[in-house]
Order: sequence, then C-alpha cells, then structure tokens
Amino acid sequence: MASGTKSKGASGARGKGGAKGKSARAARGAVAASKPKPWGTILAVIFVLALAGGVFTYAYLQINEKNKWVVSDDNQDPSENIEGVERIKYDSGLHVDKTQRVAYDQSPPFGGPHDGVWADCTGIVYQTAVRTENMVHSLEHGAVWIAYNPDQVKDAELDKLKARVEGQPYLMLSPYPGLDRPISLQSWGHRLKLDRADDTRIDDFIKSLRQNRYQNPEPRGRCDAADPTQFDVSNPPPFVQDPPGPDAVKMDGTGAKNESQAEQNGEVPTAPPSAPSGVPSSGAAPPSS
Repeated sequence: MASGTKSKGASGARGKGGAKGKSARAARGAVAASKPKPWGTILAVIFVLALAGGVFTYAYLQINEKNKWVVSDDNQDPSENIEGVERIKYDSGLHVDKTQRVAYDQSPPFGGPHDGVWADCTGIVYQTAVRTENMVHSLEHGAVWIAYNPDQVKDAELDKLKARVEGQPYLMLSPYPGLDRPISLQSWGHRLKLDRADDTRIDDFIKSLRQNRYQNPEPRGRCDAADPTQFDVSNPPPFVQDPPGPDAVKMDGTGAKNESQAEQNGEVPTAPPSAPSGVPSSGAAPPSS
C-alpha cells in the first residue's frame, strides 16, 4: 500500500514539473514573439551598403569621364565625344610662300595648304589678326588655335579665353574679323564653333586634340618662332579679310610654289622639328633628346 502511494506521488510530481516546464517555455515564446525586430540595425546596414555602392559608382564614373579624354590606341579621337565638332581630312605638307594666298574651303580654316613658316604657338595671345596661312601651319604641328570675333568677344569673355591660352604650349589665340560665331576652335582636321567663353567644350577640345599623335600630321613639330625675321611674334604677318584672287592656291595645292624653292628663298626654317619638354599634351610622344 505504501508502495502504491509512493508511485502515485512521484507521478504527480512529474506531472506538476512537466506543466511548469511547458508554462516556462510558453512564457519564453511569448516574450520572444513580443520582442521587436532590430529595424534600426537593419536600416543602418542598408544605408551603409547603399553608400558604399554610391561611392563605387561615383568613382567609376569619374574614372570613366577622365579616360574619355585620354588619347590611346583605343581612343584615337576623343573629340568624337564632343557635340558640334566638324571633321575634314586634309593632306599635309602642302606649302606656299609668303606672297601667296590659299583659297581655303572653310573660315576659319583648319587644314590644307599653308605657309612654309608656322605661327608661334607657345601660348601666344595675339593682339591683332594673323595671316591665316601661318596659323594653319601651326595646326599641322599639333597646336590648337582659338579664334574669336573681336566685335562680339570682349572684356570678361575675352579674359576667359586669354586665361586658357597664355603661356600654354601648343595654344594660340587671335582675333578673326568677320567670324560668323563669337568663338571658333581649330585643330588639324577639326573645328568647333561656340557662343560663350565658359563653354566646357573648349577644355574638352583642347584635351582631345592638342598634340594628338593620331590626328595631327606633325605632333612633334616646333611651335616656337624659329626665325624671327620670317615670323615676328610682336609684329606678325597681317590677316587679310578680302577674298583671295584667282591666282590663289587651291586646296589640293595647285598653284603653290614647291617647298624646295621656299627653302632656297629662306622662307622655311631649317631647324629640325622638336617639341618643347613638359607639354601637357593629348597622347603626344615625349620629345627626343
């Protein structure tokens, strides 16, 4: 009898213990169910991931934008990324003498026959309009020529152009009377006409085409005035606005005196072409020593 009583008591104890365990587990489940999710932490993680993605995207876009203007085998003409650039292929090495004019097909011209003497393009700001045939020769050497209409570009606008050019290798600035737009940029075979001096395409054009070894026939050519008796920076050959006469040299070079005759007349400097060192150029090969 005592044995039966003991068994019943133990069973009752186990029953009470099991009930208590179930109650405890239920209580813990209720607490867990009522505990809020860590939304703050989740949002913070999402924010960090989004920020990191934004940083990487910005860095990628910046690198891509910079490389867009870098001349390379795969990007031989970065100016293709610039809206409004005109392109024409011209034969190079067609020289005329200082008494001849060329019947250019464009105004301002950006290629074709030119004087045997180049205009100084070592960051020169010309105060007066310069003979076109000299300016075109400098384009052949890899220079960028910024021309402006002196009736339309003055004061602050002109100062912006001067600041870009003055003292910069392979750049030159000059007035161009009768220009049909306020500003025109020329590189060999390329031209861009603009209305404002703060147009960002000016810098893009310069980065793309100055001393571009793929687009300029003689990207290592000299840019300083080799012979001041032939081209005086302080008193350059004057621009002629009147149309050329019937004896003008044609765009294919017909009517031009040959180069050897020009050399005999002392019209072509004989110093070997070499680019100054330290040129911040677009794809230009370093000058030979």
